[in-house]
Amino acid sequence: MSIHPKILEVTDRIRARSEKTRGLYLDRLAAARHAGPRRAALACGNQAHGFAACGPSDKAALKGDVVPNLGIITAYNDMLSAHQPYETYPEVIRQAARAVGGVAQVAGGVPAMCDGVTQGQTGMELSLFSRDAIAMSAAIGLSHNTFDAAVFLGICDKIVPGLLIAALTFGHLPAVFIPAGPMTSGLPNDEKARVRQLFAEGKASRADLLEAESASYHGPGTCTFYGTANTNQMLMEIMGLHLPGSSFVNPNTPLREALTRAAAKRALAITALGNEFTPIGEIIDEKAVVNGVVGLNATGGSTNHTLHLIAMAKAAGIQLTWDDFSDISDVVPLLTRVYPNGLADVNHFHAAGGMGFLIRELLQAGLLHEDVSTVWGTGLSGYTVEPKLGEDGAIHWREAARASLDEKVLAPVEKAFQPTGGLKLLSGNLGRAVIKVSAVKAERHIIEAPAKVFHTQDALIAAFKAGELTEDFIAVIRFQGPRANGMPELHKLTPTLAVLQDRGLKVALVTDGRMSGASGKVPAAIHVTPEAAAGGPIGKVRDGDRVRLDAVSGTLEVLVDAATFAARPQVEEDLSGNEFGLGRELFAMFRASAAPAELGAGVF
Repeated sequence: MSIHPKILEVTDRIRARSEKTRGLYLDRLAAARHAGPRRAALACGNQAHGFAACGPSDKAALKGDVVPNLGIITAYNDMLSAHQPYETYPEVIRQAARAVGGVAQVAGGVPAMCDGVTQGQTGMELSLFSRDAIAMSAAIGLSHNTFDAAVFLGICDKIVPGLLIAALTFGHLPAVFIPAGPMTSGLPNDEKARVRQLFAEGKASRADLLEAESASYHGPGTCTFYGTANTNQMLMEIMGLHLPGSSFVNPNTPLREALTRAAAKRALAITALGNEFTPIGEIIDEKAVVNGVVGLNATGGSTNHTLHLIAMAKAAGIQLTWDDFSDISDVVPLLTRVYPNGLADVNHFHAAGGMGFLIRELLQAGLLHEDVSTVWGTGLSGYTVEPKLGEDGAIHWREAARASLDEKVLAPVEKAFQPTGGLKLLSGNLGRAVIKVSAVKAERHIIEAPAKVFHTQDALIAAFKAGELTEDFIAVIRFQGPRANGMPELHKLTPTLAVLQDRGLKVALVTDGRMSGASGKVPAAIHVTPEAAAGGPIGKVRDGDRVRLDAVSGTLEVLVDAATFAARPQVEEDLSGNEFGLGRELFAMFRASAAPAELGAGVF
C-alpha cells in the first residue's frame, strides 16, 4: 500500500532539515567502523585487563580477533519491579553467546530510578536528567572498545531513552534492546484511580490507599498501565530494535527466556564479522523516527516522548520537532484503549493482538514506512508476527492475529477510537506547549477560565485542602522547567484535579513542567517553553487573568491586552531551595545547561 502523503511530507522535511547533521553523523560512523574494534591490535596489557576475569574458554577466544564479543549494558536493580528480572539475564546471554561461538561480557551498569517511588518527592527533580546520566554511564561501559555488538537491558521511563542515546553514539556497533516484560495484571487501573481520588477527598484512609497501590503494583515486571515505560517498549519494537513480538511477554516465563537467548544470538549474527552487518546508526534513520512518532500517536503513548524522541533522534543527527509530532497526529488514528486512555492494561493489549496486529494495520493504511532496516533483518513487515514456544523449546514466529480479539482494547483502522492520535501542539502568547487529549472528553478540549498561579504542586494541593478551589480555573504551575528544578513530573496533581473536574468544575493545567506518561482525563498544556526560569511569558501570568487552552485550534493564550502583557515584569522566584538535597547539588551543571523542552531538555 502506498504511504500516506502527510507521512511522506513530514519524513521528507525531517530529512531536508537534518541533511547536514545526519551527514556528519554517518561520516563519524564510517570512520569508527573502519577503525575497530580490533582486540588483537590492543597492547597485551590492555587485552589482559579486558579478559582477566573470564573463564578459560572465553579467555582463549578473546585472545584472537575473530570471535565476536557481545557487550551487555544493564540497568538491573532489584528495587525497580521492571528491572528486577534482569538479574539473571547476563548468564543467560553468556550461555547463548557461547552456543553460537561468541563471548558476552557485562560491559557496564547504568543507574535506573523509579518515577513511581519519586513522584511528588524531591528525588523526581533528578529524574529527567537521569536520562543523560544513563547515556554517559553506558558510554563509559562501551568505551573499552572491545565489543563487536551490544545488548541493552532496560525498560523504564528515562532508561531506554538514555540507553538509545548511548547506543546511537556508538552507532557503528549493532545493538539489540532486550525487554523483560510487564507484570501480570493486578488490581484494575480504574479501581486504583478511584481509590486515589477518594484518598484525595479524605474519603479513604492511607491504609486503604496503600492496599490498592500494592494490589496494582504487585510483582516483577513493568507497571501495566500505558505510561512511559510501556511506550518505550512499543517504540523499540516499531523502530526495529526488539525481536518481533517480544515487548509484552511476561517475565519469568519460558517464552521470555527463549526470547532473551534469541536476542543475544541475533546480536552476534549482525556484527561486522558476519554477513549481516547491521549497525544501529543505520537502523535509526528518518523513516524509523517517523515510525516511532506514528506508533506513539496510534497507541496514545506517553507525552514524555515529545522530549525523549527529540533527544534520541538528535543522537543520530536527526532534527525532530513538535510540529512533526502534531502533523503526524492529525492523520494517525488512535487504535488502542489502554489505561489511562481506557480501562485495559498492556496485558490485555498483548492478548488482543498486540504489536503484530497494530503494525500490520498501520502498514496496510500506509501510515508506516515498511522499507526500513531492523535487527531482525527484514523490513517492518517482518514484525507482523508473534512468537510462540514450540514443544521442542524453540521459538516459532507465526502470523499475528488477522482480527483483533478485543476491539474495545485494540481496534482495526476502520474502527479507530478517534481519527487522530491526540497529541497536539499549542502555541500562542504563552509560548509553545504540547497536550495529549486522547483520554480527555471532547467537551473539555477547550477550557477558558481565570488563572490560579502556583509555584509548586504542593501549593495547589494545599489550596484544595483549604477549600479554596470552588470555581472554574486554569492552574498555572511554573518554575517547573529543566533549568528551574529539572522538570519533574507533576503527576501528584492528577487525583486532585480529577476530583475537581468530577465535581463539575472546568479545570485545566498549564505548566512548564512535565505531567506524566500516565497523562489522563484533565486537559494539561505541558512542557511550556520558554520556561519561567528562562524568562518565558508564563512568568508574567497573574491570578485572575483569563487563560484559554484550545486543543481544537491548537492555541494557548492569556487574554490580556497585548501592550499590558508585554509591559508586565517577570515574576522572580528564589530557586536556591532546588540546589541541595538528595543529590541535587551534583546536577547543577545539568540545570545550568539544559536545552529547552522543545529541543529535548537535554545537555548534549
